[in-house]
Amino acid sequence: MTSIFFPPTCVNRRVSVIGAGRVGSTLAQRIAEKNLADVVLLDVLSGMAKGIALDLMEARGVENHDRQIIGTNDYKDTAGSDVVVITAGSPRKPGMNREDLIKINAGIVRNAAKQAIANSPDAILIVVTNPLDVMTYLAWEACGLPERRVIGMAGVLDSSRFKTFIAMELGISIQDIQTMVLGDHGQLMVPLPRYCTVGGVPISELMSKETIDRLVERTRNGGSEILELMQTGSAYFAPASSAYLMVESILLNQQRTMSAAVYVKGEYGLHDVFLGVPCRLGCRGVESVVELPLTEAEQTALKASAEAVRGNIERAKETLAG
Repeated sequence: MTSIFFPPTCVNRRVSVIGAGRVGSTLAQRIAEKNLADVVLLDVLSGMAKGIALDLMEARGVENHDRQIIGTNDYKDTAGSDVVVITAGSPRKPGMNREDLIKINAGIVRNAAKQAIANSPDAILIVVTNPLDVMTYLAWEACGLPERRVIGMAGVLDSSRFKTFIAMELGISIQDIQTMVLGDHGQLMVPLPRYCTVGGVPISELMSKETIDRLVERTRNGGSEILELMQTGSAYFAPASSAYLMVESILLNQQRTMSAAVYVKGEYGLHDVFLGVPCRLGCRGVESVVELPLTEAEQTALKASAEAVRGNIERAKETLAG
């Protein structure tokens, strides 16, 4: 007889955010102020984590929630987390691509994943640190969790950027737009315009191919565009919102379908790599991977994206071994 899993109804959910930088602190704010869960904000700079946590706690009188926010540099304080989100690591700087961050962030992410899951072995792990797909693979290897409980945040953000650019181009409500972006979180991502609609109408009926191609390219360079404008930092509002959406779907068992970096083992003809594909997220993590019919060109592009990620994983392993 097949058993049925009933998610816990307890409201004392706990999310640990590893890294109190701009993405991590903004995510902590989203989670607490939307009354989703209590938050533990961990950073090697314990004073910064504690200061941000206290600041967020003092905002409760205005935001009217009773969530607890703790700042710490001790992984023991993260024990019992339902979800762990890793944002720790160096952000990109002007002139850098995501792959340039491998040497800097590989060790940070492996250590964070290992220590966090040692204290919360039943948690689901979400990785936000760049280069996203590579860091998700390293975190999975380090923590020992089943692959369906380790997820990278990428496709949600890339799809949101594509959706935003379509809305700006057409001058319409973003609520009517659906987009789909697969592949790595970088230059080889694979936006799928034929799966993108406005009120159910394919965007190809509303825009020329030249316009769609321009918006696809802007999506691929979405992070770089912000980086070049800001100069002193990289995007954090949209990444934090994207991570929040994933945490919410998991904690509330919403079973929402979205694109995320998940471990593929045969899906789309790909193996042993974390890559952006549509999946259903629920209380067990990745409940299922959705396989869309792809054209030959789309499949070729997705394979090229996977090979690039695999190559960067090998580079990261060499860096760690050295």
